[in-house]
Amino acid sequence: MDYVAHDASDFAPPAEVEEMELYHPKTFIGKYIWSQDAKVIAIQYAITAIGIGLVALVLSWLMRLQLGFPHLFSFIDPSNYLQFVTMHGMIMVIYLLTALFLGGFGNYLIPLMVGARDMVFPYVNMVSYWVYLTAVLLLVASFFVPGGSTGAGWTLYPPQAILAGTPGATWGIILMLVSLAFFIIGFTMGGLNYVVTVLQARTRGMTMMRLPLTVWGIFTATVLALLAFPALFVSAIMMMLDLTLGTSFFMPAIVSMGQQSEHAGGSPLLFQHLFWFFGHPEVYIVALPAFGIVSDLISVHARKNIFGYRMMVWAIVIIGGLSFIVWAHHMYVSGMNPYFGFFFATTTLIIAVPTAIKVYNWVLTLWRGNIHLTVPMLFAIGFIFTFINGGLTGLFLGNVTVDVPLSDTMFVVAHFHMVMAIAPILVVFGAIYHWYPKITGRMLNDTMGKFHFWVTFVGSYAIYYPMHYLGFSGVPRRYYAIGGTDFIPESAQSLNAGITIAALIVGVVQVVFLYNLVWSYFKGKPSGSNPWGATTLEWQTADTPPKHGNFGKSLPVVFRWAYDYSVPGAKDDFIPQNVPPRDVIPSSSKT
Repeated sequence: MDYVAHDASDFAPPAEVEEMELYHPKTFIGKYIWSQDAKVIAIQYAITAIGIGLVALVLSWLMRLQLGFPHLFSFIDPSNYLQFVTMHGMIMVIYLLTALFLGGFGNYLIPLMVGARDMVFPYVNMVSYWVYLTAVLLLVASFFVPGGSTGAGWTLYPPQAILAGTPGATWGIILMLVSLAFFIIGFTMGGLNYVVTVLQARTRGMTMMRLPLTVWGIFTATVLALLAFPALFVSAIMMMLDLTLGTSFFMPAIVSMGQQSEHAGGSPLLFQHLFWFFGHPEVYIVALPAFGIVSDLISVHARKNIFGYRMMVWAIVIIGGLSFIVWAHHMYVSGMNPYFGFFFATTTLIIAVPTAIKVYNWVLTLWRGNIHLTVPMLFAIGFIFTFINGGLTGLFLGNVTVDVPLSDTMFVVAHFHMVMAIAPILVVFGAIYHWYPKITGRMLNDTMGKFHFWVTFVGSYAIYYPMHYLGFSGVPRRYYAIGGTDFIPESAQSLNAGITIAALIVGVVQVVFLYNLVWSYFKGKPSGSNPWGATTLEWQTADTPPKHGNFGKSLPVVFRWAYDYSVPGAKDDFIPQNVPPRDVIPSSSKT
């Protein structure tokens, strides 16, 4: 029986835009510093994000040392502790995960996966990175100004954020707000690039329904960010005006330190609504790229077509749309109208449906697949387990009556970190192990990779599973020290100490990963052009690593979707997207 390729035809429609002329720099600075090559910009984003992420890791250690062994370290006082909490949260969510998924993976993978020479606006792409770097440097500078960085909590709620009693209430909060404004400006430039490149620069034959799910995830997340970040931008400006010019956007009439403030008429709840209108789409700005990447990792390493491709695409789009009408589930304890709470509880449960569809489709892709337990696959499966765990606890917090007693306890910390920290970071690791051979031409060390996975995966559960129990016991979050209480058992402190030890071990093991990255770059085994036997266009380039312009003299032509694996009768167990139907030779015809 002759094989007919999925969604294939001998005719591929022409590309939507003509090929663009690229600027080829001749100096080292032009190639690697002021680079307009999306691949180099992606690596710049990744190195900067990982660097600031390591700072946030150290801050989390300091928090855990105080919680696990209270008052043992004299340099950790209440003010410092609140500063560590604030900076850790903001760095991890915005400056690490958002920048890494969109700036790092987005820049590297989108042009290669859609068959483009580069981003549509290379110069703007370059500027977006340097604005992001400026934002990071401003954030780091806040550690060294008088009063130190802000200690308002990573959500920056007023009036606390700008009252005199809060650590970093002058220079710290100013630098934080300016840094966020710069980050959003930089991202907007990069985000417009990603959207226009996906819509307009796809190669001949690359229809929207032939795009890999990685591109769909990054594309949808970018659209969300372009719509959600302005809410954070305007709230940062308004809070800055409240602090510097004495306006009252968010500041009510208030007595602070025995003094009547000059503010009157502002609404702190307005800030909460603006922040969470950004803040909940932000969850999916990180999650959707992770969903797309995991789909591709599972398909490649299980040697099986993704189950329900179109449903997966629509699930990504629907999740993106619904993410804008669930924000107030973060505000059940703010005193809003009960009917308001009912509405947001309902939408929160509804958004679980397309998310569950994605989980079912991942499991069905794995079902009866030829699963290769490579390091990328281990991280992908680890993500599915972790995301399910985090998602189920999210159903607890999505219900008003359950959320009210659990709000601001360690249960929230456990949920948030399982679904928003550990799960996406497992995907980041899986993606790096998967695409590192394409980026460098060398394989990462497999033994170090598996050691890194198992300690990280098991260690993460040792950190966050016990936090659920602490939350049910009523242990509050963001407290410097618990003190004596009647309702918190003494065992909670022993548990806290164990969590701290696990956190230190998991953090130290990341050094193995960083060592693997550097060691393999020089001494790793040569990878060849397509070590995983993948179908997508980035693995079909003439050179590994791909040169500036990606595809040599002529761009590829796409004839099929991205998931032709283990096709009956085909000569190989994968068919690249750029192989025409006439070249798919049945194995029976081979001599």
